[in-house]
Amino acid sequence: MEEVSVDGVRFDERGLVPAIVQDADNGDVLMMAWMNRASLERTLEEGRTVFWSRSREELWRKGETSGHVQHVVEIRVDCDADVLLVVAHQVGAACHTGERSCFHRALPGEHRREE
Repeated sequence: MEEVSVDGVRFDERGLVPAIVQDADNGDVLMMAWMNRASLERTLEEGRTVFWSRSREELWRKGETSGHVQHVVEIRVDCDADVLLVVAHQVGAACHTGERSCFHRALPGEHRREE
């Protein structure tokens, strides 16, 4: 697999890149959050997710208060280098509501798959 440096990531005009977190064990999409250069570099250094809070305008470590941390297995970059896929082992819930995934709701319609 081709490697991309942090310098190769295309941050938007705000200096941010979306980061989708995927469960390393079952492939479920757990959440989406924003990273800036500093949070991406800290994530790579620490081996657990660090994001940028747009509302508080500060770095935040996933699970810092809840204990529901994400241990990073790998970080992939999409073909345009403007979206990150963080593959991680999730400890506890990923969603602030207490759900395992932030994507625990669905829109109505016939497109829904049967569970």
